[in-house]
Amino acid sequence: MPRLALYTFGVLKSPLADPAPLTREFQDSGGPVYQKIGGHPGYLGRAEPADGGRGTLFDLDWGAWGEFAVPTWYDKGRTVETIALAATLSLWTDLRAAFDAVYTGLHRKALNRRHDWFERTGHPSHVFWWVSDSAIPIWQDGVSRLDHLHDHGSTPHAFTFHRSFAPEGTPTSVKDIGPTSDQVH
Repeated sequence: MPRLALYTFGVLKSPLADPAPLTREFQDSGGPVYQKIGGHPGYLGRAEPADGGRGTLFDLDWGAWGEFAVPTWYDKGRTVETIALAATLSLWTDLRAAFDAVYTGLHRKALNRRHDWFERTGHPSHVFWWVSDSAIPIWQDGVSRLDHLHDHGSTPHAFTFHRSFAPEGTPTSVKDIGPTSDQVH
C-alpha cells in the first residue's frame, strides 16, 4: 500500500543560534511537538540524524533519508551561527492522518505562531507525494517536489492539503476521506 511523504521547509526570521526570545520559543516548542506527532495514529516516521544530531543539518548523517538538501532559493547561512531554516521529512499512512496531526493539538498551536517565526517567501511551505510501501523518501526528493509544486501547482507528482491527490493520481480532498480523529469515538 502506498505511503504519503511530507516535506516541510521554512526560512526563519532569525538564525537558529540567535538567543532572541522568539527564536528560543520556536526551538523550545520543537521537542514537545515532535513527541506528540510521533505518537499520532498514521505517523510512520521522520528523518532523524543517524549519529545523534551533532553538527549542522548539512553535516549530519541522515541514513536512509539521504543527504540533507534545501531549495536553491534558500539564501541564508549553512553554518551553526547562520542557519535560519526549519525542515522536516516524514512518512504517513494517509492524508487524513497527516492532516489531523498538523491541524490539531500542539502542532496547531505552533502553526498559529508561524508568522512570528518564519519569513513569507512566496514559496510553498510543504509538499506531499505518494511513495511505494518500501520506499524511504530522501531530502532531495522533498526539495524537488517542493520546486515542482511552486512551478506547476498541485499535481499528482507534488500536492498540498488544499488540492490533493489519491495514490492512483485522482483528485481528492481531506473532507472526502472520513472524519477527523477527534470526531471518531
